[in-house]
Amino acid sequence: MIIVYAILSQVKDYIYVGMTNDLTRRLHEHNSGQNRSTKAYKPFELIYKEELEDRISARKREKYLKSGVGKEFLKKLK
Repeated sequence: MIIVYAILSQVKDYIYVGMTNDLTRRLHEHNSGQNRSTKAYKPFELIYKEELEDRISARKREKYLKSGVGKEFLKKLK
């Protein structure tokens, strides 16, 4: 299973979308500043997650959530 997730910065208006096979580890990496692209926006809270069967499906869903329509969907979850 691959998890597509969205996290919201608690200090700035920033949503990050990614995918992983270990969500707990990945959230820890984001919140501890180990990811260069999210380091300036920490800490984060999980606002969305979806489990998908394979990496190809997960990548398609991740790309959708990163699109304009996908970001609008995520902003409604805030």
